[in-house]
Amino acid sequence: MQKTLVVIGGGAAGFFCAVNASRINSSLKVLLLEKSNKLLSKVKVSGGGRCNTTHACFEIPELVKKYPRGQNFLKKSFHQFYTQDTIQWFEERGVQLKTEEDGRMFPVTDNSQTIIDCLLKEADKYKVAVQLQTGVTSIQKKENKFELQLSNGDIISADFVCVATGGFPKANMFDWLTTTGHTIATPVPSLFTFNMPGNPITSLMGVSVERAIVKVAGTKLQEEGPLLITHWGMSGPVILRTSAWGARELADKNYHFSILVNWIPHYTEHMLRDEWQEIRERSGAQKISNKNPFALPNRLWSYLLQVSEIDPECRWSDLPAKQQNKLIKHLTAQEFIVQGKTTFKDEFVTAGGILLSEIDPQTMQSRKLPGLFFVGEVMDVDGITGGFNFQHAWTSGFIAAKAIAAIV
Repeated sequence: MQKTLVVIGGGAAGFFCAVNASRINSSLKVLLLEKSNKLLSKVKVSGGGRCNTTHACFEIPELVKKYPRGQNFLKKSFHQFYTQDTIQWFEERGVQLKTEEDGRMFPVTDNSQTIIDCLLKEADKYKVAVQLQTGVTSIQKKENKFELQLSNGDIISADFVCVATGGFPKANMFDWLTTTGHTIATPVPSLFTFNMPGNPITSLMGVSVERAIVKVAGTKLQEEGPLLITHWGMSGPVILRTSAWGARELADKNYHFSILVNWIPHYTEHMLRDEWQEIRERSGAQKISNKNPFALPNRLWSYLLQVSEIDPECRWSDLPAKQQNKLIKHLTAQEFIVQGKTTFKDEFVTAGGILLSEIDPQTMQSRKLPGLFFVGEVMDVDGITGGFNFQHAWTSGFIAAKAIAAIV
């Protein structure tokens, strides 16, 4: 009797599970169901349409540090399939990846369609059946078979089910999975930008700094990296990383908190005060608006002088003590009130999902319902920005595929 695997969800993790299970065991019948009319939609838009496929991090202890939730679980799963394996898997299928300065890895074509085409070709080659616009509303196990109720009213049966639906923004969207006896960690957004409605900084939209330190006041949350000023507030890798590590804490604050930004991270406030006299002497007779000793973008420098109440015509040597103190404070610890967040619908990542204690990291199989597997973001695992969420998708998808193919 031919055994059937049904994969629910046509994203990176689901696709990787389907094509690998079918490739490893050709006697397995694999059906992939996708509720929308598009396959691999997150792959398509990721990395600005280039697909940030993974990250050039090859030490597992270092790699797991990039995941705010799921580190202990990943320590076990990455030993089976991690960065090096991802690179090799795509390379063997004619897709070369390249590494950018910040460690992010993209196909050399700089086009996410390259990754999509590779996965579609594999699905075709190994006869994975794909059905679009087919959601699943319930999973039930009857004797040794699963019965899946589809959104169109049909019922299909399967020997194995792999859930690869991605994260859900609301807890009640997991109801069809909790009826199988599983528990969820309440979902909260993980990668989001900080809104600062009405703040004058927003007039600098489009200005970015290569390195800034962002600290959430009253917490231990602090990150360093590129920061981008937007028309609604702040974004860029340093903000997205802060939001990932602070996903639960910032949700508890209802996204109302204050941050301190150090625009010149090679200085602390104390160090800058110590060196200030020297900086003044070097710039002496020059107008403060013309001489920016910290290599900050000109628009940002003008803004910092303005909020420090410094006359742009003032010379460095004439800078009054009160304004000098304000400028030092604004350079090293400028406070901003955050009131709300913006998430990008297409690249939405959630913290939360099926509890990891209910999943075997060696196989991705449910510890509660044999034959049921979970891969990707539906689990309570999420990474910071930079290709880490895709790496978890490939890893979990591959492990589940290997485990299912071995049972048959």
